Amino acid sequence: MSLEGRKVTVLGARRSGRAAARLALKLGAEVVLTDRDPDAPLMGGVRNEMGGHREQDLVEVDLVIVSPGVPAAAPPVQQALAAGVEVVGELGFACGLIDSDVPVVGVTGTNGKSTVTHFTGQLIAGAGVRTFAGGNLGVPLSDACASNFEAVVVEVSSYQLELPGELEVDAAVVLNLTPDHLARHGSMEVYAATKCRLLERVRPGGLAALPPDDALLRRLAPERPEIRWLGELPGVVLDDHEAVLEDGRVDLSPLSAPGAINRWNAAVACLLAHGVGVPLDDLHPARLTALPHRMELIAEIDGVQWINDSKATNVDAAYAGLAGLERPAVVLLGGQGKAGADYGALAGCLGDARGLVCFGAAGPEIAATLGGEVVADLATAVERARKLGKRGDAVVLSPACASFDQFMDFEERGEVFRRLVLPEGSRVKVTG
Repeated sequence: MSLEGRKVTVLGARRSGRAAARLALKLGAEVVLTDRDPDAPLMGGVRNEMGGHREQDLVEVDLVIVSPGVPAAAPPVQQALAAGVEVVGELGFACGLIDSDVPVVGVTGTNGKSTVTHFTGQLIAGAGVRTFAGGNLGVPLSDACASNFEAVVVEVSSYQLELPGELEVDAAVVLNLTPDHLARHGSMEVYAATKCRLLERVRPGGLAALPPDDALLRRLAPERPEIRWLGELPGVVLDDHEAVLEDGRVDLSPLSAPGAINRWNAAVACLLAHGVGVPLDDLHPARLTALPHRMELIAEIDGVQWINDSKATNVDAAYAGLAGLERPAVVLLGGQGKAGADYGALAGCLGDARGLVCFGAAGPEIAATLGGEVVADLATAVERARKLGKRGDAVVLSPACASFDQFMDFEERGEVFRRLVLPEGSRVKVTG
């Protein structure tokens, strides 16, 4: 693709928008980077228009590229569409530059998509294939699509599927669907339909996978002969420590990441990697490492495992991690609660818990529902957990809440937890 001499406007000046602007510049475009935030960071080589969107930058251009944070229903997007301008999301723009012979895997869902993306990328790379893994996770595809990758694995958010552009994949999965982002999408019906757009983008003969027990997803998913099921065959089944696929099994017992949820995510990753041509014998789960803040084992001290699941920002994500624990746990819950959160749903996975320590703004509400102790903040929760945990236990930060009452984001919360557990900052420490 060449954009030589063409006028391109990029809406949204954060990470993905800036990556799209850099790529458009490399392709020869005249680029305007615009954001409604007057304090958005400026970028060299483009014309910066911060604090609002000028009409001429929306209607007198050849292409508008939209960052995921800008809804498709936003007035500037609709203004460009009404003027007949081509409008595409950042991910769709970048996908249009990937060679057709490079296999692309797309991963979406409410929970678990980052880990499955990460694991799938590792499995394909472990088979000797130069692989990019990113998208909504980590590096935007616009920053990598011009590189010489032999396979691409992208995490795809519902935001990115509003304006999918030239997105095409050879394997796709919708992992699950629980209420989230409804302020943007308006209803579960719209949210589910947006997620299912990824399955519509699977090339003929590719693999499309979804859970068989979600009636809404099944109704909205396209009818395809390549459909595979998460938890049934044809598809993938987790049988204790093995991933069972149609044509064989993969031993997951060497997986170092803790908990049944990580084995399940690894099983789905095996399905996707195999679906784009990796032989079963070339799938090596022993090489998989957990992402930070997602059921991440950060230390074992005096026989107690300390696990960082700060990414569990809602009840369903917390349940998924806690239900797969294979040792008694002291669970740290709390933060900024989400409207309508049903903390009582966690009771089913807390039967063997050593104790619950509830912190932050939602701490009292969680304790009133589930029992446990209430403390003011995460630091106090960690100190209390040190006293409650016994050899053979785990201490798990699985908040079931957003982080914004005390932290900038879930990453900061997880890093603070790590420093509280290991003040010297070492990655993993084993003693006793």
